[in-house]
Amino acid sequence: MKKSIKDLGDIKGKTALVRVDINVPLDENKNVSDDTRIQAILPTLNYLKDKGAKIVLMAHLGRPKGEVNPEFTLAPVAKYMSKLLGEEVVFIPDVKDAQNVVKTLKEGQIALLENIRYYKAEEAKDDDMTFANELAKLGDFYVNDAFGAAHRNHTSTAKLAKVLKPAVSGLLMEKELRCLSEALDNPTRPFTAVVGGAKVSSKIGVLENLIDKVDNLIIGGGMAYTFVKANGGKIGNSICEDDQLEVAKAIEKKAADKGVKLVMATDVLVTNDFSGNGENKFVKINEIPDGFEGVDAGENSRKAFADVLLNSKTILMNGPVGAFENPKFAEGTKAVLNAIVKATKNGATSVIGGGDSVSAAKKFCKASDFTHVSTGGGASLEFIEGKILPGVAALDDK
Repeated sequence: MKKSIKDLGDIKGKTALVRVDINVPLDENKNVSDDTRIQAILPTLNYLKDKGAKIVLMAHLGRPKGEVNPEFTLAPVAKYMSKLLGEEVVFIPDVKDAQNVVKTLKEGQIALLENIRYYKAEEAKDDDMTFANELAKLGDFYVNDAFGAAHRNHTSTAKLAKVLKPAVSGLLMEKELRCLSEALDNPTRPFTAVVGGAKVSSKIGVLENLIDKVDNLIIGGGMAYTFVKANGGKIGNSICEDDQLEVAKAIEKKAADKGVKLVMATDVLVTNDFSGNGENKFVKINEIPDGFEGVDAGENSRKAFADVLLNSKTILMNGPVGAFENPKFAEGTKAVLNAIVKATKNGATSVIGGGDSVSAAKKFCKASDFTHVSTGGGASLEFIEGKILPGVAALDDK
């Protein structure tokens, strides 16, 4: 377990240097179009304000690749946050001027540094700590509340925690680690994982790690066709990784050896036009005609997935079971999410992790319908794989 801001003593008048993930989408007028990530850090900001700390936020926006690029400025985010909080969030355009600005902050006041990825040293792979030492001058202690960037071994997410102490998690980071850890390490059984997405190759680590932990493993989305082909089925023009056929067989064998129930689609919705405007029909998953590709779980599969989910006590979803971005191919993913919502109402613990699953959950449901919706795509994926996240490892242990 890592220390959190709740483990700190008296911080009144001290300056918290806080790494947050407010990499939010902006519309063409540079207005914030989705503030989910900003809302997620408010408990940490409010806690620090209530305790009388001064707050200096570090964050990134997009990928400016170590160059100053107005397209990726955080100025509009500072403006949005000022409006949201009803008080000015002081924007600091350059780290060089930051010390002077920080000196003028009052207790409970918040400042936001310009995009930390404007500086080449932020993403540098070397062990040079110059930039970390420069940033460390801006605070009395370090807080990482950026779970979405915790898998990055960058200066503001990992190196800084080694030079500025204490180094603790914020409330969002603490919640992410607690919810994901409890689901993976101490689940109420039966424990079911839904793993979807296009490629087996990107989810091998996830599948391998989950087979050691779950009772049921639902495999959906594009990766299912690699399993079907590995077993001699006809998949038409469906997405498939021919170099992963043996991996698919090995995963099936491991599941059988461990007594894990592997639940695959038996029927699918196929199309001869990915835009959805061609011929769409249901067929058996191993009898997809040439010229057609699988794009969603079929009606029987949806029911089979839902039956397993409704009998589960812990559910982890990582990846959709169809090309849900197109409304014509979204019913399978909707059915899975609706079953998870129902199971949650009946007392199950549900955790949604991974970028596409989170997008689908937001699109078709409310975040409050689930026990926890992770704010980190790549980070939650690596955590579920059992990898060590540099931004978490660098924090102080309890």
